[in-house]
Amino acid sequence: MLDENLPTYRFKSSSENPLNNILYFTHNGSDPTPEYLIKRPAPSEANGQYALGIFDSQNTSVIYAEVDVKPDWVAPTLSAAEIRAQNGNPPPKTPIIPDNFAVSLYNPDQAIPVKQQPGSWGKTGAWEFELPERSFKLPSASQIDQEDRPSLAELVPKVVFRWKRDGRLSKDMTCYMTGRNVGGKKSKEPDITVAFFRAKHDSTLTIYEPNMARVEIEDRRGLEIALLMSAETIKDLYLNPSQDPFHLQTSSNGRRRQNSRPAASSSAGPTMAGALNNNRPSSPPRAQASPQQSSNQAQREAEVEAETRRLQAMVAEEERKRLEREAQEEDERKRIQKMLETEEQERRKRDAEVEQETERLRREYGMAGQDFQSPTSPGHPSPPLPPRPQFASGALNPPNNLPQRPNSVGPTPYGAPQPNFAPPPSQAQPGPQ
Repeated sequence: MLDENLPTYRFKSSSENPLNNILYFTHNGSDPTPEYLIKRPAPSEANGQYALGIFDSQNTSVIYAEVDVKPDWVAPTLSAAEIRAQNGNPPPKTPIIPDNFAVSLYNPDQAIPVKQQPGSWGKTGAWEFELPERSFKLPSASQIDQEDRPSLAELVPKVVFRWKRDGRLSKDMTCYMTGRNVGGKKSKEPDITVAFFRAKHDSTLTIYEPNMARVEIEDRRGLEIALLMSAETIKDLYLNPSQDPFHLQTSSNGRRRQNSRPAASSSAGPTMAGALNNNRPSSPPRAQASPQQSSNQAQREAEVEAETRRLQAMVAEEERKRLEREAQEEDERKRIQKMLETEEQERRKRDAEVEQETERLRREYGMAGQDFQSPTSPGHPSPPLPPRPQFASGALNPPNNLPQRPNSVGPTPYGAPQPNFAPPPSQAQPGPQ
């Protein structure tokens, strides 16, 4: 779901006229307010064309833009049997949807052509249009500048936009700014997202505001209206077309025609003299009309059936690829899981071997020297110090078992020396010299 803080237009059917749509605008979570009104003429008023206009919601006499599209007529290709059924007469032309249309903006007046780029097997369809960077005249006191002189369209720098479908079967689109067109030379730039169009239920157009600062368009309102009109027209004609978008099967009174031939040809026979003779020439056209209608109906059914088979094959191919991807992902998941299990088993095996070797060494060498507790702990007294070395003179290292020294006041400076009761050292004294 897109951010509700982005500028968003929601298409709601009008309660007064189901053919019209009211565009409600929301921004930064505000309440929806009516901004524009899209009008479609009645089928009786737009016979043979598709028309669309956008007006101000408060003042419906103010029109901002309109779209008028007429079908292209092509001769169908018939088989040999169908040509024989037509007695060699050329088949009537059938209408098809053109691959381009134009959005006519007013004040200032300019036509924005929208061209279709058909999709292929690995590429979705797209519709491209261009808007000039500068649409308004600069203020000037010159009489020449004030004259309404159309400039050369090829020399005006334009910004290229492209509506692109989100998928081959999707009815949602995203608009990108793809580059600039100067003098007929297009410069390709990285695609910049400008708007999103969602065609489910009530249509929704969201403008991606963070990227609008990079769009160098002077007429921002014109860009906004071009996005709205082009998206709605693409939806009506290409994404979700009706059975008769050009209102070719309706007459001026709004009823479906039973026969496109004028009524005078069938009623003139009985009123003329010799009605039996006049009725005979009139019967072959009737006989020819039914095979023609049946052949057209058969051709349409064949086209619909072929398109249905193509779509079914495409859906089946996509389903097959999806199943293949899922199978590959499942195989990869199983492979990784098996690899992890193998590594876990090897780790446990190594741990068991280390534990077994440790236990063997413990049984073989016992626990001596394995206690690493602190030597100053109460349960482990410190070992005795090694004996000190004996010197030649016994003054530095007296013997261990010495008698107790008698109490005395100590030697006096002028007194006789105190007796020494210490036994002579065990070492041999040197002889007289």
